[in-house]
Amino acid sequence: MDPASWTFVILALAIVAFVSGRVPLAIVAIGVALALWATGVLTLGEAFSGFGDPTVLFIASLFVVSEALDATGVTAWLGHQVVTRAGRGRGRLTLIVGLLAAGLSAFISINGAVAALLPVVVVVAVRAGLVPSKMLIPLAFAASAGSLLTLTGTPVNIVVSEAAAAAGGREFGFFEFALAGIPVVLLTVAVVVLGGGRLLPDRTPEHLGDLAPDPRAHAQLLRSSYALDLDTGALFTADEGVAEVLVAPRSRLIGQTVYAGMTTRDENLVILAVRRGENEGPNVSRGTGVAGSLELQAGDAVLVQGPWAALTRYTQSPDVIAVTPPQALQRAVPLGRGAKRALVVFGVMVVLLATGLVPAAVAGLLAAGALVLTGVLTIPQTYRSISWTTVILIAGMIPLSAAFIATGAADRVAEIVLGVIGSTSPHLALLVLCVLTMVLGQFISNVATVLVVTPIAVAIAQTLELSIQPFMMALTVAGAAAFLTPVATPANLMVLQPGGYRFGDYWKLGLPLMVVYLAVAVLYVPLVWPF
Repeated sequence: MDPASWTFVILALAIVAFVSGRVPLAIVAIGVALALWATGVLTLGEAFSGFGDPTVLFIASLFVVSEALDATGVTAWLGHQVVTRAGRGRGRLTLIVGLLAAGLSAFISINGAVAALLPVVVVVAVRAGLVPSKMLIPLAFAASAGSLLTLTGTPVNIVVSEAAAAAGGREFGFFEFALAGIPVVLLTVAVVVLGGGRLLPDRTPEHLGDLAPDPRAHAQLLRSSYALDLDTGALFTADEGVAEVLVAPRSRLIGQTVYAGMTTRDENLVILAVRRGENEGPNVSRGTGVAGSLELQAGDAVLVQGPWAALTRYTQSPDVIAVTPPQALQRAVPLGRGAKRALVVFGVMVVLLATGLVPAAVAGLLAAGALVLTGVLTIPQTYRSISWTTVILIAGMIPLSAAFIATGAADRVAEIVLGVIGSTSPHLALLVLCVLTMVLGQFISNVATVLVVTPIAVAIAQTLELSIQPFMMALTVAGAAAFLTPVATPANLMVLQPGGYRFGDYWKLGLPLMVVYLAVAVLYVPLVWPF
């Protein structure tokens, strides 16, 4: 077979692997790169060129910046400040949540915005007498819409911006996406506010155990569980917190006598309280000021207080099992340690991106490096913050997109499309591309979808001698419309269990939204970025 035919075969096999869900995304992406080399479509250097692509480095650096804002409590502070003042009505609450989610996702990613707001929205919804199922799908959908507001909102924006420049056009400005994003956000919020009450189910989730904890609610629980006579507001601060641990089987702590007020040997943490494990008899020591001690057994619970870093090290010991990881509680403390430094670094990065003083990858890498050097994040935190699946997926699929152009495969698809729809209506060509993007986006990653469709869009635009800019921006809008299934995006999946949703609950509100996005992509985008 010729290189173009091999490219089609590799694409088909990749789509089958994506849709099946049985092969990890990263393995599919690496397999694509290897297949392009093994079949002679690309050289070895070309097949793995995506791993050194500036776009991939920029996307990786954005995960680090997002983690810094989340880990220091910046997003938690903003969420608490706004959502807790939203009132009790479903419509008003949905409006505030939608706008806040959109604003956050423009800067810290869709998944980061949903993860930060999810526990807050659940608590506020319950206080307002609403079931979470009326609020959480709107949260996920609004966050997806907000990703269209800035260059850093989603990896798709970065991919299409670079593709536009490579195809003879120009890169999009940092805030240029907002020309399409603002109408999309407003329309999305309007649809979820007006239709959410009727199109979303009224269900109570079975449990909310996977949600990030609210420190205030967690402190009250600990106070009642251990009968602590302490100021619960002082338990969680920017510098210190508390952790509840269970004595592990075969722990070195078994047999040791402990009591409230003593300190741990390794990390010098203060023991606030200890209690006997479940069904093991009465508690012996219940807090400061209560006499008594306890000889530890496996399963006993210990409540300790100290600096966050020390708590993290303590809970990672094989001698104890953390009930709630300190990292989860620390990131939920509003404006914690390092928040000001994180905001300064983030602000400088935005200025560099908006002004174009340095390439995007350079701005992102400088920001990531500054966060480590200023002590906001540690090296292990930095590595853990990067979604390596996303990075490998993009790095592996970029060569396939390049092969589509180099082998002429994209030109073949463009000829077929134009042969069917003709060459007189660019809007019709744009409609076909956007529908294809939306359909594929319900089953495979929107990044992978756009990387596949982009070379076809480039070929059509060049054949029709049209500007590439409207085609790339329309693909961005269409790529964000992944609303029909919970597996379409990680954000959709994140709200599945907390909302008590079922697989078929998403399309009822998602289908009208997809029609709105399609109209924006085909009719509105060419008005701002003319053909």
